[in-house]
Amino acid sequence: MAELLIHQEKVTREAAEELIRLCPFAAISYENGKLDISSACKLCRMCVRKGPAGVIEYAENKAASDEIDKSLWQGIAVYADTMRGDDGNLRIHPVTFELLGKARELAGVTSQKVYALLLFPGDGSEAAAELLSYGADEVYLYESPIYTYFSNTTFARAFEDFIEKVKPSSVLVGATNTGRSLAPRVAAHLRTGLTADCTSLEMKENTDLVQIRPAFGGNIMAQIITTRTRPQFATVRYKVFQTPEKRPVDMQDPAIRTRIIRMETDPSWEDQRIRIKNVTALPPVKDISEAEKIVAVGRGLKSPDDLELARKLAEKLGAHLACTRPLVEAGWLDASHQIGLSGKTVKPKLIITLGISGAVQFAAGMKGSDCIVAVNQDPAAPIFDIAHYCLVGDLYEVIDELMKGDF
Repeated sequence: MAELLIHQEKVTREAAEELIRLCPFAAISYENGKLDISSACKLCRMCVRKGPAGVIEYAENKAASDEIDKSLWQGIAVYADTMRGDDGNLRIHPVTFELLGKARELAGVTSQKVYALLLFPGDGSEAAAELLSYGADEVYLYESPIYTYFSNTTFARAFEDFIEKVKPSSVLVGATNTGRSLAPRVAAHLRTGLTADCTSLEMKENTDLVQIRPAFGGNIMAQIITTRTRPQFATVRYKVFQTPEKRPVDMQDPAIRTRIIRMETDPSWEDQRIRIKNVTALPPVKDISEAEKIVAVGRGLKSPDDLELARKLAEKLGAHLACTRPLVEAGWLDASHQIGLSGKTVKPKLIITLGISGAVQFAAGMKGSDCIVAVNQDPAAPIFDIAHYCLVGDLYEVIDELMKGDF
């Protein structure tokens, strides 16, 4: 943090008039013999560099958070996101298991514990046991009917209670609709940092979490470190990390049961401003993030009518149809089909890309696929740098040949 200090004893009318003239944001005023700087100031420091010497000083503030004792903040916490299955029952979102696997890896650097935070509307014992089986050392379980439906305010209060009592050094949250709403709210309340949509995470021995994410449209990878505050928040998309091996736990073992810590829920946490009277479930939608096979099309496709060719190929392969951002912007397909930084992250067993150049924004969303087959007329297309099988040629001819095959 920094600020501009005004030495009022050095202010004269002539100095004030000069400073007012210099300020490009009209943030400086002079009234009743006193110089003032308003919130319009952008800290450009023009007044310091070119103004009357010694009248205004630029000072770096050493915040109390600079002196934070990092030893008081221990362990890595994973927020256990939940979702309702097709049967209407609540279950753990699979991104949580991926984050537990990554947390386990990060915790190995600092020899600290991995915690899971679970907010559940009823008996959460079974869900807590599942979190233990995927690598959590301890599960902090809040059970109350107020967690039946997601409420940003209600869930944030429980989240903050957990942070206050457990003091984890780092907190990982899935970049789901819930996670993207909840994590920023909690981080803001705690006045700490958050990095969204991380594609990689690393841990330093001093417990600083290196949060890596694309920046400037995916043209660079930024490394972000929260050095002055705790905890450190990061959100990560589904399918970015590997799901660890599940190791079933014996809930009859008393030592296992002690690893589930039941926390008290204060009824006052419930948001009284909103009452949910009825919930209507939407029909199930095919999510390309879950697809094991994908046929993806790009700008190499000549017209929207040609989507039918790609759709037939996808049906033949038992695959999902996906696309790049330009096709969504052109209205050929809706956003649920988009792969990339501004779309979905996928990790199928097979993906066939047709007429896709392979810009970094698209590649970031699918480069973890087990097998990538790329078709492009340009032999220098970037997609060939990450593809396992590269076909240089006309995509229409390739589709015709594939349609003749017996799969």
